[in-house]
Amino acid sequence: MVPTVSMIPTVSMAPTVAMAPMRAVADIFNSSIAAHAIGAAWEIGLLDAVRDEKKVDIVSFSKKHDLETYSMQALVVALSVAGVLEHDDDIVMPGRLLEESYRSKSLFHWLCLGSGGLFTRMQHVLRNENRKGDIYRDPAAIAYACRDISKEHFDPAFWAAIDRLDYTPKKAVDLGCGSGGRLMQILGRFPETLGLGVDIASPSLKVAAAETSARGFGDRLSFKVGDARQMNHEAEYADVDLLTCFMMGHDFWPRENCVVTLRKLREVFPKVRRFILGDATGILLNKTNTKYNCTEDDVPIFTLGFEFGHAMMDIKMPTLQDWEGVFEEGGWRLVKTHLIESLSLSVVFELEHA
Repeated sequence: MVPTVSMIPTVSMAPTVAMAPMRAVADIFNSSIAAHAIGAAWEIGLLDAVRDEKKVDIVSFSKKHDLETYSMQALVVALSVAGVLEHDDDIVMPGRLLEESYRSKSLFHWLCLGSGGLFTRMQHVLRNENRKGDIYRDPAAIAYACRDISKEHFDPAFWAAIDRLDYTPKKAVDLGCGSGGRLMQILGRFPETLGLGVDIASPSLKVAAAETSARGFGDRLSFKVGDARQMNHEAEYADVDLLTCFMMGHDFWPRENCVVTLRKLREVFPKVRRFILGDATGILLNKTNTKYNCTEDDVPIFTLGFEFGHAMMDIKMPTLQDWEGVFEEGGWRLVKTHLIESLSLSVVFELEHA
């Protein structure tokens, strides 16, 4: 007797019009895994190793860095699915998207590692009853990412502003200093300049203090916990002549609060000759109709994550026009504007006392 075989219908994986939504949704799912994997692969050194060596044995790499091999093999597959890497069994090679992914690596790190706790609690944060208390973000991871974001996107405009200084700074203060990279850049350029970093997140300052010591800036650079929105007069601020603030100016808003903060900074730092302020601006969720707005079918990298994430923290990202309209009332004169279009629409303002 010939055994009967139950014929289970199979789904052909050949692309069809009907399957297009299925494939698109699968890509959404797989991309979310790849986004996390890019940030992790950067932090553990795999992206740099593949870029530098072109071929990396993932088993040897895992043993060398005390990483779990099977999980690392899965990480490689996740990045291969997204086109960031390729692999021939355990030999890992650059994929077609490696270079662009590497340029944006810190944006993925910011989103998935630094802000991951916020987005994974989205269903919780969306409820009005829960919009208070701690924000689910990792300050040290945010600082780690922001240093590279600054290097990749803000540095050209920052150095252009520094080059326009007609004096050598005596003392520089960086508000929202994170891991201190900006101040170390300034002190590296100006050997006689002193620096002070202010940040609300003490974990970031621990990272900053350790690197400051390691790089030999310990006698010229110090850090303190403080909120840039609530600065008070202190003797150590009296001789500050260069003030910088990057990637946190949006925390000054809404407008009435921003005016108060800018006026307070004007008073607390009476001898500042140049205030260099850099940040991303709102171009997607705001309802203001400006020439810089993007459409929902052409959203650049970072924009959605940055604006959505801050919306969940009750921060509406100011537009470029919002910023340009607040300086005079805040006691500052706008000297020059540097636009940065590689990171959403970002900007570096050069300001001086009005």
